[in-house]
Amino acid sequence: MGGIALGAYLLFMVLAFGLRAVVHRRRTGSTGFRGLRPGAGIVEKLAGALFVAAVVVGLVAPALQLFDVVTPVVDSWATRAVGAVLAVAGIVATLFAQGTMGDSWRVGVDPAETTDLVTGGPFAFVRNPIFTAMTIAAAGLTLLAPNVVAIVGLGTLLAAILLQVRVVEEPYLLRVHGEAYRAYGRRVGRLLPGVGRLG
Repeated sequence: MGGIALGAYLLFMVLAFGLRAVVHRRRTGSTGFRGLRPGAGIVEKLAGALFVAAVVVGLVAPALQLFDVVTPVVDSWATRAVGAVLAVAGIVATLFAQGTMGDSWRVGVDPAETTDLVTGGPFAFVRNPIFTAMTIAAAGLTLLAPNVVAIVGLGTLLAAILLQVRVVEEPYLLRVHGEAYRAYGRRVGRLLPGVGRLG
């Protein structure tokens, strides 16, 4: 299953980041990649580093299993089936949520930039549906190649997402959109419906 997990992971990266960047550039003249802002604080840098680490570990984990360097902690058809369903659903949901953002889609935050506040489609249920969908996809890919390295990668991704959302994106959106974002945050959960609403 390591080969299937590796192929699915590469396809996910190509679609979610490569193809999305090409589409975004054609629409807006920009790839949408912002990276770390100048003067980023240590926690913001940590979130970025954790995200990069999670991507690398997510790629390495199934390759290590493919070449029998690590072995699965669980190996059953049920685990693989659930993993396949979650991976496909997560990848499709990621692409759908990215498309819903339209011209406001970005990777990273530019504090000098103002984009529209998107609250429709999947954003009506959770404030960060792309991150939710990416987590579902990553969980599915982990179940396709369920080794210790993959599990560590999934945990790293979760830590990166939580830091990015809470320390980088929410303060930015509150500053740029003010009461409109605060009211939206009171109604809609952070990553799961109803969970993590703003007080």
